[in-house]
Amino acid sequence: MVAVRPGDVEATLSRLDPLRPVVLLFGPDSGLVRERARAYLARASAGSDDPFGIVRLDGDEISGDPGRLVDEAGTMALFGGRRVVSLRAGSKNVVPAVEALLAAPPEQAIIVIEAGDLKRGMGLRALCEASPHALAIACYADSERDLARLVDSMTAEAGMALDRDARGELLALLGGDRMASRGEIAKLLLYATGEPRITSAHVRAIVGDASSLALDEIADATFAGQPADMASAFAKATGEGMRADIVLGAVCRTAQALHQMRLSIEAGGNVERALDGARPAIHFRRKPFVEKALRGWSVARLEAALFALDDALLAARRNAALGPAIAERALLQVAGQAKRG
Repeated sequence: MVAVRPGDVEATLSRLDPLRPVVLLFGPDSGLVRERARAYLARASAGSDDPFGIVRLDGDEISGDPGRLVDEAGTMALFGGRRVVSLRAGSKNVVPAVEALLAAPPEQAIIVIEAGDLKRGMGLRALCEASPHALAIACYADSERDLARLVDSMTAEAGMALDRDARGELLALLGGDRMASRGEIAKLLLYATGEPRITSAHVRAIVGDASSLALDEIADATFAGQPADMASAFAKATGEGMRADIVLGAVCRTAQALHQMRLSIEAGGNVERALDGARPAIHFRRKPFVEKALRGWSVARLEAALFALDDALLAARRNAALGPAIAERALLQVAGQAKRG
């Protein structure tokens, strides 16, 4: 087994292993997958004079021509040296292509594969974990220690000081996606440029909840009947690399929470009590949207919306290329229903 343990990931990625030229990066944190892939690809191509640098392949194209991956990896670099290949897995099966590559791995190549959340013991993950020529690295949401390290390193690189209270407040707002967290920290550093220290006031003024704010905005606008706001938030999220099925999954969870609250209301409760009793607690910024949704939707209509969203979620997972279009259409339909009342 060549599955890398979480505690060994940073050390493993800090050096190239010629005996294991294939590196599979996968997991639910797509931002961390992408960040680690970029860093490893940069390390692999460092010092190269090849003007074309890294060869980038699409998994859906490779699935129809499995031999192409072997050919690209085995091709000599234009100016000699190491061949560097980046493969982003999509919705189609790339196992035959990777299997052929692992059967006869090239001596002068590094192949980095980016994938989504893969089940243990199946498909691409099982293949790479079982091969002596590959590394399989899972990318899960950052722990508090990981986030603290990220905050400290970025503030130190910027030459800025962060108050203790501000650091704690910032850490509470980060997580879920590495690239989103990094973006929020960079935004804070830019906002506080020229200030003697970064304070809690700076954090509250500029930092959103990077792990869930975008998803909350999409879900809240959907069920509050604000299709234009939903479409804007959806475009921003997908533009930053968030997968359509993740968005739909979050909106489904919101629908389930609303359904439970509506059940309690229709059983004799009231909206205020449902809002106050929600667990986890609803952030004060979201309460107006959730209240509007609770007053506008019935249990029966929420059930129908949830079925439609579930169907869209399944379709988006089956066809990743069309996922954004499938998701946006389903969300616009639900938002339109909410708007019409």
